[in-house]
Amino acid sequence: MSLESDIAILRNVRLFDGLQTDQLRLLAFGAEHRRVRKGEFVFRENARADAGFVIVAGGVALTRGRGDEAKIVSRHGPGALLGEICLITETTRPASAQTETDCDLIRVSRTLFRRMLEEYPEFAAILHQRIRDELEAMLADIEGLENRFR
Repeated sequence: MSLESDIAILRNVRLFDGLQTDQLRLLAFGAEHRRVRKGEFVFRENARADAGFVIVAGGVALTRGRGDEAKIVSRHGPGALLGEICLITETTRPASAQTETDCDLIRVSRTLFRRMLEEYPEFAAILHQRIRDELEAMLADIEGLENRFR
């Protein structure tokens, strides 16, 4: 894939909203491509998480549990970012990601993402506000459920 096509893919990832073309170019240049065959794991549940993965092509299922006990919790396709929280903080994977088709992925390391935040503090401020807004919305949703559990 070319740098320009990577920039086009990254431009459509919600977390990267607000990044200018030069900033996306730095992100694309520092990221790495991975080709994963159908049925392989991108990452496993409870593993240390140090990178997010943008799906360029193909489909990935997130599952919890192992073997016959595994349950699909969500499916994702091109443009999805898997593991976005690990770009911000150290964590473990809450689910496994297994490919449902051959996939092309862009791996964005936490180190690269933090470099973006350091070099572009205006993006860090936008991201901070976005996370704050999403947490407030989540809390409002939880409060809205209060009456169901009384």
